[in-house]
Amino acid sequence: YLAKTVIIATGVHPRELGVPGEKAYRNKGVSYCTVCDGPIFAGKTVATIGGGNSALESALMLADIASKIYVINKNPQFKGEQVLIDNLAKKSNVQVIYNAMTTAIIGDEFVTGLRYTDKSGTEQELKLGGAFVHIGMVPNSNLAPEGVEKNAFGEIVVNKNCETSIPGLYAAGDVTDIPHKQIVIAAGMGTTALLTAVNYLNRQG
Repeated sequence: YLAKTVIIATGVHPRELGVPGEKAYRNKGVSYCTVCDGPIFAGKTVATIGGGNSALESALMLADIASKIYVINKNPQFKGEQVLIDNLAKKSNVQVIYNAMTTAIIGDEFVTGLRYTDKSGTEQELKLGGAFVHIGMVPNSNLAPEGVEKNAFGEIVVNKNCETSIPGLYAAGDVTDIPHKQIVIAAGMGTTALLTAVNYLNRQG
C-alpha cells in the first residue's frame, strides 16, 4: 500500500510472566488491567504481581475494592515512586511479599491461587480469587520504519500534534511515549493525529 501519510496506532501488549496457567486463565481471573477489571473482584482476595509504579497503583486501587491484596515482588524492594510506596504501607489489607518469584497460576475454570518461590527457594502457595500482572507493557512499534525516533522502552516519540521524527508519519495512543495509557487518551490522540495529517496533506498541495 502506498500513502502520503501514515498514522501508527498499534497500541501495546502486556509483558507476560511466562508461567504455567497464565494463558489458560487469562480473562478467567488473570488480568493485566486493574482499571478495567478491578471492580469485578470486589470483596475477594487477589494478588498484584510486579514491583514498579503500575503494580503499586494497582495495589492501591485494589485496596479499596478487594478484601485482601498480596503484592508479589521478585525484588527486595519496590522500584516505583516513594509516595506510592508510602501510601501502600498505610493500607491494612495489603501484604507485600518480597523476593518472591511467581512460578504458576492455578485454578479450576477460574483462578484459585498462585505459586511462588520465596527467598530461600521454597515453593509457597496463596489462595486467590484473581491475579493482576503488572510487570510492564511492550509497545507494538515494530511497524515503524528504522529512522523514526523511539525512547528506551521502544515507544514512538511524538510531539503534542502526534508528529514523529519523520514528516508525514504520525503515531497515536499507547504505542507512543505518552505517560498515561488509557482508551480515552488514545482516542483523543487519534483525532489529533488525523487533523495534523490533513493539515500536512493540505500544505503539500
